[in-house]
Amino acid sequence: MLRGRELAPFLDHTLLAASATPNEIERLCEEASEYRFACVCVHGIYVRRCAERLSGSGVGVAAVVGFPCGADRAEVKRRAAEFAIEDGVSELDVVIAIGALRAGLEGWVARDLAAVVTPAKARGVRVKVILETGALTRDEIATGCRLSEAAGADFVKTCTGFGPRGVTLEDVELLRGLVGGRLGIKASGGVRDADFARALLAAGCTRIGTSASVAIVAEDQR
Repeated sequence: MLRGRELAPFLDHTLLAASATPNEIERLCEEASEYRFACVCVHGIYVRRCAERLSGSGVGVAAVVGFPCGADRAEVKRRAAEFAIEDGVSELDVVIAIGALRAGLEGWVARDLAAVVTPAKARGVRVKVILETGALTRDEIATGCRLSEAAGADFVKTCTGFGPRGVTLEDVELLRGLVGGRLGIKASGGVRDADFARALLAAGCTRIGTSASVAIVAEDQR
């Protein structure tokens, strides 16, 4: 069983609050470097700052795209992805076009995903597709996984943390059953303690996004 800092390599240390300040982003990077989290996950405006701060640390920088609604035009998502890539991002967490997915507009969703995945792949940047599982039916989740895989994404991700609910074990089990071992799975939304993090990993996720990363790794050390 993973305990304490053994959990750190599976955690994306996340700060996506609209009220986050540059000083708080700086502290996020300091904590990520100290605990050796997988990535920091931030808005695009902070990518360059984080990439410079974390250079040589082994901690990646992930930026969100189309966050949290997924409702930007594909061209806007593409440009946001390109800016983040130029600024030194190592991973992109893009919100799928949720409304188009729910409406069965597969071509729209596929073009939307390609707008981000194509420039990312050209630069060796990994892409996680946020499905917002709490807003989707099982069949819609399956379609989202299929389209994400076809687009060349590296991960499917459960939730934004701003949707109808957070991640459940059932979400992760469903995603793992759908994508097998072909894609990574990122669990996010409401992960605040070590026991839940371990349960999500046991259910099949390979990465966890949380703003409670420090508390999670410190929990077993008290």
